Amino acid sequence: MSWLSRVRNGIQSLTKRQHGDNLWHKCAKCDTMVFTKEWEDNRFVCPRCDHHDRIGPKTRFDALFDRASYELLPTPEVREDPLKFRDTKRYIDRIKAARAKTGERDALIHAKGKIARHPAVVGVQDFAFMGGSMGVAVGAAVVAGVQAALKGKCADILLTAAGGARMQEGILSLMQMPRATVALAQLREAGLPYIVVLTDPTTGGVTASYAMLGDVQLAEPGELIGFAGQRVIEQTIREKLPDGFQRAEYLLEHGMIDMVVHRHALKDRLARLISYLGPQAAKGKKAA
Repeated sequence: MSWLSRVRNGIQSLTKRQHGDNLWHKCAKCDTMVFTKEWEDNRFVCPRCDHHDRIGPKTRFDALFDRASYELLPTPEVREDPLKFRDTKRYIDRIKAARAKTGERDALIHAKGKIARHPAVVGVQDFAFMGGSMGVAVGAAVVAGVQAALKGKCADILLTAAGGARMQEGILSLMQMPRATVALAQLREAGLPYIVVLTDPTTGGVTASYAMLGDVQLAEPGELIGFAGQRVIEQTIREKLPDGFQRAEYLLEHGMIDMVVHRHALKDRLARLISYLGPQAAKGKKAA
């Protein structure tokens, strides 16, 4: 289908909410103007340069679970603004703004369903919610996801995206690192797989804890993955870092992750990993 046909068909199907301002999407990487419907149908991947844009929990769940059918897990209730923090705004006001923007309680959302008929618990960290930052609520959500996987005797899959720990919660945010680590140890003891999909960006304390503890580490193409920022590292070591440093392909080449998987192939790859590592596979090995 030519671009002219795509535009004509798209214009014919415009609703009242669609207009010239959102008919086109400008790729953040190659600056190409892409017909919005084509971009969305391509799972928010640029059809020109293959740039993977950031997407939220609902889009992820729809793409991964069979028939887009899943059950959202309740978000754990935690004490909000425990330090009564204020910078240019009150922390509680920032939380309210993030909730109004995303429609979510906090940055990590879990759901349970089936991936190619394999039961699984999937958590998605939403960068749109205060940069996906890790606070007490995110730590509690990691634990809740583990508990749901233990109860269902199924795989726990986590798609990470974060700028790091949530500064407004101080030391309490950093305590979520060991808290998540201890919870994930329970999965390992139960023989249940924990699979991590690193998405753009995954940095800071999240990288230093549950993002790098998976039995298998996957990443989408070209995604930013690291601890400190590249400029900070260069200023510290006084050296120029190589091209592509902290990108998924560089980490794969240097053994930090196991595979880079295109978004279109992600569901099939996760299903295969679950079939290899899940409880059903373990039962088959014992029977043999």
